[in-house]
Amino acid sequence: MSLKGKRIGFGLTGSHCTYDAVYPQLGRLMEEEAEVIPIVSYTVRNTDTKFGKAEEHIERIESITNRRVISTIQEAEPLGPKEPLDCMVIAPLTGNSLSKFANALTDSPVLMAAKATLRNRRSVVLGVSTNDALGLNGVNLMRLMNSKLIYFIPFGQDNPYKKPTSLVAHMDLLIPTVQEALEYKQIQPIIIPYSN
Repeated sequence: MSLKGKRIGFGLTGSHCTYDAVYPQLGRLMEEEAEVIPIVSYTVRNTDTKFGKAEEHIERIESITNRRVISTIQEAEPLGPKEPLDCMVIAPLTGNSLSKFANALTDSPVLMAAKATLRNRRSVVLGVSTNDALGLNGVNLMRLMNSKLIYFIPFGQDNPYKKPTSLVAHMDLLIPTVQEALEYKQIQPIIIPYSN
């Protein structure tokens, strides 16, 4: 399926170590001529880490997408009734945001955009990156996996011996996952080995 002209919301949450795997996928969506609307959580907008300063990340996202990032709930809300998306992607999706999304908590711009997309009966694609997906957050992961209109970028354990409850999405499969999700299908297999 061609992504040309498709309105794709792209939400980033605070898994800073995963951004280098996500930025190329933003670029690929642009190469596919999708209309990419970048949305960031408050953590992305405001937190400097060893992986870079918040402002540098914002500048890079805006440079790739040629759009100003949406960084408030008020800016994200119109993506439901007034400016609907064809698909909403959240990558990386932290365990914190995963648990909130699974329990209908909407306290960030990214989660508001996802809620707005579900309201319109459109697909939401999730790219997990969390150390507790197979721990306390497992119940939330399973709840989302069993929910209509929610699709996952295939994922695997990134370090099963040192971090046995950690899962990370294969971000290089983002485009084919979105293509399938636009047809309301889950790309398969969902769980595949992960190698750094």
